[in-house]
Amino acid sequence: MIIKVNKYKTFIATGGQVFDPKKPTVVFVPGSGLDHRCWALQSRWFAFHGYSVFAPDFPGHSLSEGDPLVSIEEMGIWLVEALDVAGVDSIHLVGHSMGFLIALESAVLLKGRLKTLTAVASATSIPVNEYLITTAESSTSSAADLMLRWGFGSHAQLGVSAVPGMQPIAIGRQIMSDNPLATDLKACHNYSAGKSIAERVDCPSNVILADEDKMTPSKFGMELASILNAKVSKIKNSGHMLPMESPKRTLDSIKSFITEHTN
Repeated sequence: MIIKVNKYKTFIATGGQVFDPKKPTVVFVPGSGLDHRCWALQSRWFAFHGYSVFAPDFPGHSLSEGDPLVSIEEMGIWLVEALDVAGVDSIHLVGHSMGFLIALESAVLLKGRLKTLTAVASATSIPVNEYLITTAESSTSSAADLMLRWGFGSHAQLGVSAVPGMQPIAIGRQIMSDNPLATDLKACHNYSAGKSIAERVDCPSNVILADEDKMTPSKFGMELASILNAKVSKIKNSGHMLPMESPKRTLDSIKSFITEHTN
């Protein structure tokens, strides 16, 4: 669906069902350079099992208009504004990598509207390799190649795909190459408030980690889980790009937690 946020057309994927703000809503927040497509399987399951789905393309990304936002704080505020436009009151926030940092910033603004918070392959801060940032500034496609080489686990690098007929690395390259990856990476690198924000979160929380994550090693995810007093799920033989690399197992970890905390 299309909504207007700050006068700009914004694309929201709804998982193939008409959006109903009266239903509990699962909000899927993508990582750096990504968009709604990384949540395709997860979005569809929730949309067809009693939930509404809200998976936005952020400003300047893919199908959304506007200039890219340059800080995690701005992105968090924007997400709440978009949810306000859609009239959503019961929210389950799910964020991958940088998307979870955005979700953290939104969490304190949503207050009682937030029912659960889920981190996928993330931490309270995600420093970005300086070479990756400078590469993204000069060539988005080259930086996307680097990220995908580091971001997917060993099985995916050999061509193994959890979805027959689809190659997640190729899909990721297509999405990232057309989006403002350098802007996202710099916003992620510069964000330092995650720990203090996480300490203020008081809703049920879930942390999903990958055992082959080279971009945000699971030890940092465990530190996040300790701060949040969160449930922890570990997915084996997968790298940082969990929603695309291991979509079914990621979905299982998300849905078991959210359904448990849905009234």
